Amino acid sequence: MRILGIDPGSRVSGYGCVYLAEGALEPQLVEGGTLAFRASDSLESRLEQIHSGLVELITELKPDRMAVEKLYAHYKHPQTAIIMGHARGVILLAAEQAGLAVDHLPSTEVKKAITGNGHASKEQIQQAIAAQCRLDAPPSPPDVADAIAIAITAARRVAYERLGT
Repeated sequence: MRILGIDPGSRVSGYGCVYLAEGALEPQLVEGGTLAFRASDSLESRLEQIHSGLVELITELKPDRMAVEKLYAHYKHPQTAIIMGHARGVILLAAEQAGLAVDHLPSTEVKKAITGNGHASKEQIQQAIAAQCRLDAPPSPPDVADAIAIAITAARRVAYERLGT
């Protein structure tokens, strides 16, 4: 099973794809990267670019399901949360159009699953992903590591569901 993890963003969206073999508990990294957009482009243009880029990724990587970070809104930055909601909506639309089931994961759950600390820093996530995926260097920018972490967490959920635990 292939799981595509997405760290939504309106300027940079990270993605990570992992493969979970039948009977395996730990997934293997397939690919990670970013979909990047110019901040000077209109929101409408960036949303279209997110959608078309994700459709291309889904076509290329052929995931069986998708995992997306839940929206987190801080009361000091409501406009950021609204813009992120737009980006997340376009991502969910692409998943639905492709017929993919979607797991919605809170960032604290992902951080705890990857580092043991639900409030881990971006750097801690990058280091943990580098170690767990046996990479020569931490994924950069941090959006890539976050997306891989989301995919790994979703894959581990699937693995343990298969075991009935």
